[in-house]
Amino acid sequence: MQYRDMEYIEETEEGQNFIRLVKPEDAGRLVEIYAPYVKQTAVTFEYEVPSVAEFRKRIESILKKYPYLVAEQDGEITGYAYAGVFIERPAADWAAEAAIYVDRGRRRSGVGRALYEALEKALIRQNILNINACIACPEAEDEYLTYDSIRFHERMGYRMAGRFHQCGYKFGHWYDLVWMEKHLGEHPAKPEAVKWFAH
Repeated sequence: MQYRDMEYIEETEEGQNFIRLVKPEDAGRLVEIYAPYVKQTAVTFEYEVPSVAEFRKRIESILKKYPYLVAEQDGEITGYAYAGVFIERPAADWAAEAAIYVDRGRRRSGVGRALYEALEKALIRQNILNINACIACPEAEDEYLTYDSIRFHERMGYRMAGRFHQCGYKFGHWYDLVWMEKHLGEHPAKPEAVKWFAH
């Protein structure tokens, strides 16, 4: 199940969005997509935009265990989504955390849905049963953060699981974090072992 042979992820077309496995050399474009979220929003709690080299390291680290996908339209990457560790303990192997970023000029175009649907299919093939999302949330919408991500996850079938209050400070404001969850399958008494992505 080596990710390098491109066989684990089926390359599919969702409308105009071509979904494929990320390549480490995509890091530069992914930083371009991510940078406005760092510099102009509280969607991410990072203060500084990571370097391309750092972003490439993140991609390579994630691909050791989890899928990392990009969407393309007319040959240009328009968004990306990946899964990562939920809790670093063996008993939590069947749960993963998801993240998604879409070019801010392509939001509400179906890119996010196409990416998440492909990501969920990949995780199901790994025998992962729970997908969780940690989302920044304002007390009231402001110029840096809205409820858009929460609404998107609700449309994708996620439900609210918990809230941490005033745990992030950015642009002179305190922000909450909410956890949302979705079950990808049944939870049997003896679940199938998780198949790590690059093994």
